[in-house]
Amino acid sequence: MGDVIINIFEHIGSDAAVSSADGNELFKRINTALENKKVVVIDFINIELITSTFLNSAIGQLYSKYDSSFLKKYLKVANMQPEDKELLARVVERAKEYFINKEKIEKGI
Repeated sequence: MGDVIINIFEHIGSDAAVSSADGNELFKRINTALENKKVVVIDFINIELITSTFLNSAIGQLYSKYDSSFLKKYLKVANMQPEDKELLARVVERAKEYFINKEKIEKGI
């Protein structure tokens, strides 16, 4: 019944969290835990490089299924560098905007 802790370094086998494929695999693990209403702690210890591509795939697409209050309660981030937290905040804001206005945005494209 405890928290689900996902060590990114162990999950991807690298200190660089950069690919959307790795992000999608992480999304699946997070989503499975969230569907069971488990708190998920994403641990970024030993991660030296993070891209928005990875974060969009892993975390951004969670906003297509869950609202902000749910994710605030059930999704936690640990050991993330301050500059990476800023990147994550931008990814989250863009994801929220996108999924709120998805049809309008896609028509514009």
